[in-house]
Amino acid sequence: MTTTTDSLRWFKSSYSNNGGNCVEVAANLVATHGIVPVRDSKNPTAPALGIPLASFTTFIAGVKTGELEAA
Repeated sequence: MTTTTDSLRWFKSSYSNNGGNCVEVAANLVATHGIVPVRDSKNPTAPALGIPLASFTTFIAGVKTGELEAA
C-alpha cells in the first residue's frame, strides 16, 4: 500500500452483524491515491491491503450480483 500521512478513516459495512468476521475499509484515499485500504477488523494493527479502485469496484459488483457465493 502507498505510504501516506493521510489519516485512514476505517468503517465496517452496514451489513456487518458484528460477529467478528468482518473487514474494514478506508475509502478516504480513493480520490487522492486510487486505492481502497482493507483490513481485518479483529486485527487492526496488522498490515492492510491496498486494493486498486477498479479491482475493488469489480469485487463489490460480484458480491452484489451473487457471483462470489460459495457453491
